[in-house]
Amino acid sequence: TMPSIFSYQSAEVDWCEGNFERSAVIAEYYNTDGTSLFSCLLLPPLNWCWRVLVWGAFSELQVNHGSFVSLLLAGIFSMYFHMTLSYMGQLLDELSILWTLAVAYSFWYPQAYFPKCIKTRRHFLRLTGITTVISTLMSFIKPTLNAYALNCIAFHLLYLTWRELKKCNDKRVHRMAAVMVMWWALAITSWISDRWLCWLWQAINFPYFHSFWHVLIAMSLLYCCPLVIYFNVSYEMPSFKPKLEYWPSDSWPVVVPYVALEESHKQC
Repeated sequence: TMPSIFSYQSAEVDWCEGNFERSAVIAEYYNTDGTSLFSCLLLPPLNWCWRVLVWGAFSELQVNHGSFVSLLLAGIFSMYFHMTLSYMGQLLDELSILWTLAVAYSFWYPQAYFPKCIKTRRHFLRLTGITTVISTLMSFIKPTLNAYALNCIAFHLLYLTWRELKKCNDKRVHRMAAVMVMWWALAITSWISDRWLCWLWQAINFPYFHSFWHVLIAMSLLYCCPLVIYFNVSYEMPSFKPKLEYWPSDSWPVVVPYVALEESHKQC
């Protein structure tokens, strides 16, 4: 009989970490912990960062909450996948990332980079929605390729960042972009190492690089999201005069980046 899509180890992909070595109910113990660290490291600071932005620009409330919820779901589904290695968990993990990217592109993609046939944000939202639906359906054809396709989107984001940096002289912006790229490079190196060099890590009894991926990509997103918000406010609400800041201080070795608005929101 065909295994249920909810059955343990029914997924088409299995990571390097040995299964059920630390727990009888958690397939990949450290990968599941890495995902929980993803949520702990990323979501609380980003929620705080977005609330700082919301206080200055109340019209962005729905967008920021939608982004926060999509990231929260991505973390939950990833934990479920690594805990069960089920086919349903694999699809939920990958599709939640796809939908999170769709939300980010829908509301934060600069209008200056819209295709010539797209004139308004509303039209772009429709295009993004159609593309997301098609991509979601295609994800069921060959799920093992989904992770590679999703990682390739990072190159487009890096290209957009490079284009924006060419127009920006703010050293803080360049610094944050450099730190973001550093964390992303470490993260993707860990992901590729776990996928392609598993035989090596198993030989030395250290098959934990996918758990590193979760933590490192969280650190990259911690810098990426404020950077994207900064560019978004610069385009959509330039009167607020956005500025990148670090909490609690620039001099601290571990900081939380956020967007400060020099001009407060004016109510009629």
